[in-house]
Amino acid sequence: MEIRDKIIVIGGGFAGLQFARQLNGKIDKKVMVIDKTNHHMFQPLFYQVACGRIEPSNISFPFRKIFQRSKNIQFRMTEVKKILPLENKIITDDATFHYDKLVIATGCKTNFFGNQKMENLAYGMKNTQEAISIRNHILLTFEKLIIERKSSDDGNWSIVIVGSGPTGVELAGAFAEMKREILPRDYPRMNFNDLDIILVSSTEKPLSVMSDEAQAESEKYLKDLGVKFISNDRVVDYDGDKVYLKSGEIIASNNVIWAAGVTGNIISGLAEDSLKNNRYIVDRYNKVQGFDNIYAIGDIAYMETPKYPNGHPQVANVAINQGKNLAKNFLKKIQKDWSPYEYTDLGSMATIGKHRAVVDLPKFKFQGFFAWYFWMFLHLMLILSVRNKLAIFFNWMWSYFNKDSSLRLIIIPNKKNKTEQ
Repeated sequence: MEIRDKIIVIGGGFAGLQFARQLNGKIDKKVMVIDKTNHHMFQPLFYQVACGRIEPSNISFPFRKIFQRSKNIQFRMTEVKKILPLENKIITDDATFHYDKLVIATGCKTNFFGNQKMENLAYGMKNTQEAISIRNHILLTFEKLIIERKSSDDGNWSIVIVGSGPTGVELAGAFAEMKREILPRDYPRMNFNDLDIILVSSTEKPLSVMSDEAQAESEKYLKDLGVKFISNDRVVDYDGDKVYLKSGEIIASNNVIWAAGVTGNIISGLAEDSLKNNRYIVDRYNKVQGFDNIYAIGDIAYMETPKYPNGHPQVANVAINQGKNLAKNFLKKIQKDWSPYEYTDLGSMATIGKHRAVVDLPKFKFQGFFAWYFWMFLHLMLILSVRNKLAIFFNWMWSYFNKDSSLRLIIIPNKKNKTEQ
């Protein structure tokens, strides 16, 4: 009987999941997916969870459900702490696992650029728990406002979003629409005119990686929604009550969401010369520099090509297709038949509230009403299960016609003392 190689995949994001799905059912490949959470998350819609527009379960997919009928893929929920490349082992919180081939797909986390206070006090949005935390915190802030009214802490009257990429812009637009359409109904005796939605950008225009047309139109959309856009400035400090900008401006806020950058989720154990910009250096086949049986895919992989001499952008399309390409290579019997990875840029997009979106495609660009529908359709098609597609579609249609949602639940777990049980 032929002995199967054991392939361990660390991380079940876009890259890791696509890699595993390509090998699903290939009984000559024994695959173990390891993740510290039990589900895959559709990150592009985290901002809608944070704003109470959709439920976390609508964009979360349990790994055991995905691979429920698989004969060759196992799942283990634990956090990998260290890689032992000389022994072909990984050490986790709960056990040690042996591998023949290792695929690192750990993705990224929020980059606070070494500011520990900011990391402790501001909210990131790179996983389901963080999105739920933002929702809880913002909704609790509104509950404080109705009780305390004008005597409330000044910081409760502003929501500051740091970073004007797609995440920051989409969050700002969603909160602005909440201020305009939803809060006056939920709190009819409150005047929310003093509630400021503030977007801080280190660039002159929002969405700096997109076209000039997209940048100009997105800035217009934000201003139309009443978002205060602060350009060419940086946050240098935050103490939990006040945001300090490089320009010297100080903003009172207890609600700061950090969307200003990401950094790789590195696992200790590999040599420092395998890293660049906090990502694993890989060749065109996603093999990590200095190793014959360790690979990295997705956001955590740094691959230089003639088209991308500084590495690929850390976007879902790259992660998905690197995962697919590596899996297809693993299925080939002869390594010289492997296909190198080449990124094809399919474009980028962002939505800034109802009927407001910007889309940059390779051949043409468009904004506004049609772009908004295009954004909705594409994201709906990318959702994994039919049930989740229907749930999200229903919520979106309900919000479209009623300008409301019924998902503003504040869910805070009880801190029960075990000695009382």
